[in-house]
Amino acid sequence: MILKIANGDNKIEQDILAADIGATKTNIALCHWDGNDLLISNEATYKTKNFTDAGSLIDEFIGNDELPAKICLAVAGPVQENKVTLTNINWQIDGDQIAKQFHREVLLINDLEATAYSLAVLDSKDIHSIHQGERGSKGNVGIIAPGTGLGEAGLYFNGGGYHPFATEGGHSSFAPRIGIDIELYHFIKRNFEHVSWERIISGPGICTMYDFLLHVKEREEPSWIKEKMLAHDKASVISENATECAICKETMDMFIRYLAEESGNLVLKFKATGGLFIGGGIVPHLVSIIHEDYFLKHFSGFGRLKDLLQAVPISIILNKKAALFGAAYFGVQYDK
Repeated sequence: MILKIANGDNKIEQDILAADIGATKTNIALCHWDGNDLLISNEATYKTKNFTDAGSLIDEFIGNDELPAKICLAVAGPVQENKVTLTNINWQIDGDQIAKQFHREVLLINDLEATAYSLAVLDSKDIHSIHQGERGSKGNVGIIAPGTGLGEAGLYFNGGGYHPFATEGGHSSFAPRIGIDIELYHFIKRNFEHVSWERIISGPGICTMYDFLLHVKEREEPSWIKEKMLAHDKASVISENATECAICKETMDMFIRYLAEESGNLVLKFKATGGLFIGGGIVPHLVSIIHEDYFLKHFSGFGRLKDLLQAVPISIILNKKAALFGAAYFGVQYDK
């Protein structure tokens, strides 16, 4: 356990089907809560676009097995009244409809809120520290997670435990600071009505920054990189070759700088003196190129609040299935 979640004291053994449904992939599993620990008995990963809806995905996974009495789905979008429209894929999920389909209790939870709940079941091996900050720091906690989109969430600290809550902060407006940021803003603005942080701090954002450097700043593109991009995911090629390719390195330096700046924004808005956790599918692959001095310089570059920010512990959540585990934990703790 990394953090103690308030009211997370349900000791009743139960089974639950949990899933983390994202725009790119879905992790799904049968889980057992033994009263203290969460155990995975069966799991799978699917490409979300291969299905038309959540019900057919659950059907594919469960096959002829019996469904548990409860289903909890972490979803990449704003949950309201147990319904959601996923932000980066044309899916609408209605928890009540799925409940009628399977005759089970169905809960929806925002994927970043689920990631916040996962801190109750993850352990120290799932966490990599970027910056220790002040040991024993207490207070609210912020979570930011770049993937296909940009998720943000928080945990309110009441003195005895943490209360996770969802936000849609990744869709707040990008804030240029220096000249190149303004140029990037106008480059993105050509194609989108609104330039949010998600347009930059995400997998598609990495590709956008690369294209900006290539076509606007006229950086050189090695032929071998161009060939790799024809056969592999573009964002992955850029991030994996940041140490061998100048334009890839510049792209990833920009990505890390913007991640640090928006992380600082998040901490200030939440007064998250208890820590910042960085999750999602991208950053765990970047541990070797995220250097404390560079990240902290941009994370804490907020003038008079510099000292407050430098005291905040910063960590990366290495476990890519954190939202899945968090959905399961939320589900077993939830009581109508």
